[in-house]
Amino acid sequence: MNTADAYYKKMTETPVSQLIIKLGIPTTISMLVTSIYNMADTYFVGSLGESPQAATGILFTLQAIIQALSFMLGQGSGTLVSKSLAEKNIHEASQYVSTAFFTGAAAGAVLMVLGLVFLDPLLYILGSTDTILPYARDYGMWVLIACPFMVCSFVLNNNLRYEGKAFFAMIGLVTGGLINIFGDWLLIGVFEMGVFGAGLSTAASQFISFTILLVAHFRMAQGSIHPKYISRKLKMYLSIMKIGFPALIRQGLTSISNGLLNNLTKPFGDAAIAAMSVVGRYSMLVMCVGLGIGQGFQPVASFNYQAKKYLRVKKGLLFTMGVGFVLVLIMALPGLIIPEFIVSLFQENSQVQQIGGFALRCASIGVLFLPLSIPVNMLYQSIRKAGVSSFLSMIRSGLMLIPTLLITTHFFQLTGIQISQPIADIGTGLISIPFIIHFLVKTPNTDFEEKTKA
Repeated sequence: MNTADAYYKKMTETPVSQLIIKLGIPTTISMLVTSIYNMADTYFVGSLGESPQAATGILFTLQAIIQALSFMLGQGSGTLVSKSLAEKNIHEASQYVSTAFFTGAAAGAVLMVLGLVFLDPLLYILGSTDTILPYARDYGMWVLIACPFMVCSFVLNNNLRYEGKAFFAMIGLVTGGLINIFGDWLLIGVFEMGVFGAGLSTAASQFISFTILLVAHFRMAQGSIHPKYISRKLKMYLSIMKIGFPALIRQGLTSISNGLLNNLTKPFGDAAIAAMSVVGRYSMLVMCVGLGIGQGFQPVASFNYQAKKYLRVKKGLLFTMGVGFVLVLIMALPGLIIPEFIVSLFQENSQVQQIGGFALRCASIGVLFLPLSIPVNMLYQSIRKAGVSSFLSMIRSGLMLIPTLLITTHFFQLTGIQISQPIADIGTGLISIPFIIHFLVKTPNTDFEEKTKA
């Protein structure tokens, strides 16, 4: 049995729950470690004061912008690579991954140059104040320098996942994350390089992560990366962007809403921005378990839908939602029970703890609804229903959060900012339910019918 046949057999005959767990656990670990090293930045920089800590929240928005482009190329190409492998077309798979990789490298380089040239105006747009700006500048410079490697890393990571090589994708991200944590301790704690050291640590870890993922892809993936595979057909670029567009919307709207949140929080001072930064990082840590299991489901859904194994896709969706809820609940409990204590770990300022404690408790309620919205969004993207997936991607950070932020802040001031995200999360989860039911009811039970005929 050749490699393509063996991979087809694995993806269509391995029990769905086992396959999702096998692919989802490495992805979850990768995302948790990535989130933990983001929290390490918040922790170590927090020891320097509330303004430096607030700078990490400003740069979190910039990183979301970079990730928006990365996920569009990575998930768009990964879905199409999975489709090509289901059809046993290795050459086409190589074209998709190579086109996305080199396009990402070029786009990352353009973002880096433009960002460095217009760094100060960009940071103000993202919500920086005059007191935060010097720290945001030191950190942001390194984030932009690392931009091309960051984009390419996400492309490689997503394509390895969609080829069923989630373990090797995990190694690259986890190694980079652990190096970043060590770098924060060394450059901030030992050499006292401040926010500049945190940014340098982030850039170094991104380069190392990129190198490991590139080597893993060359050695393990079926689709090859080489300039000769770069497509000259506009249709291929449009296909990648179309499939990846929901991810671009999801992350792009996240960056816009984060920037809006920072700007609306400005009148309440650096302490409020620092508090919401801590809450945002902790919420992302909780979300990681839902996203990780969801991303384990994506290649299963994509491959089996293409292979017309619809019943397996249905089972996978229900399993992902159930496991995701249990894991998110476990992760959210500390934020529900001891939110002020969690915030105090990152910032000693009592005002930051007071603002962040209430916001974190509210956020921990909202994230419980993510297992309704995240898996179904990833499902429609993976089965190439770009229109539905794009709409679902717009809900949480766009159609729900942005109006909620504006309305609640107008009427309730700082309290409105604190409750806006959980309101958006709850609304998004409820809106997702009809889309879940529609897929389960309207999609045929092909696997069952085939077994009956047999």
